[in-house]
Amino acid sequence: QVQLVESGGGLVQPGDSLRLSCAPSGRTFSGYVMGWFRQAPGKEREFVAAISRGGISTEYVDAVKGRFTISREDAKSTMYLQVNSLKPEDTAVYYCAARNSQGSDSIWYRHYDYPYWGQGTHVTVSS
Repeated sequence: QVQLVESGGGLVQPGDSLRLSCAPSGRTFSGYVMGWFRQAPGKEREFVAAISRGGISTEYVDAVKGRFTISREDAKSTMYLQVNSLKPEDTAVYYCAARNSQGSDSIWYRHYDYPYWGQGTHVTVSS
C-alpha cells in the first residue's frame, strides 16, 4: 500500500505561484508513474500532469501547458508541481497519484489508472 501526502496549497492571487509537493509515506517511489489531478467544486476530477519513472517523459493538460511544471526527485522520494501564473479557474483540490510502472516508461492519463492517491491540497486563486 502506498500512502501519498500532498502539501503546498494555499490562497493566492491571480498571477501568483505555488509549489505543490507529494511524498509517499514510508517508502520510495522511483519505480512509479506519478500524476497530478485536480477537482474543482461541482466538477469531475481531471488530469493535470504526469511524469514517468525516472522523469523520462512528462505530459500536461492543455490548460496548464507553459504554466505548470511537474518534476520528481527520486533521491528524496518527492514529486513537485510548480504552478505559475495562476488563474481563478485553477482553483481546485489538487491530488497526487501513483501507479507502479512495472518497468514501463508509459504515462497514464485517467484517474482510474492510478490506484494510490493522496488526500489533496487546496489551491484557491482569488483577488
